[in-house]
Amino acid sequence: MKKLVSFVLLALAVTVFAFGRPAWAADIEHGSQVFSANCTACHMGGGNVVNAAKTLKKDALEKYGMDSLEAIKNQVTNGKNAMPSFLGRLSPDDIEDVAAYVLSQADKGW
Repeated sequence: MKKLVSFVLLALAVTVFAFGRPAWAADIEHGSQVFSANCTACHMGGGNVVNAAKTLKKDALEKYGMDSLEAIKNQVTNGKNAMPSFLGRLSPDDIEDVAAYVLSQADKGW
């Protein structure tokens, strides 16, 4: 049994180091820092200073089909309308973390 546990842990470590962190490993605290540095000018408190209807609050995210990690990552990466693209300015991990942060804050009601 001890050998099996050791093997599983070794396989997990090799996978993480070879392929980067797994998708479930978003860092909400880091996402908060990324949000503060890049998003608060337009989205302080989950609002939207450019388009008041399209906030980061749960009901608006659901209404506009932005209530998933993939949708938010796509929006941050590629931009849309008044929102600029952050491709090249933020790393894929930064984008993953900030998307996870937005969803967690929406669930908490900002």
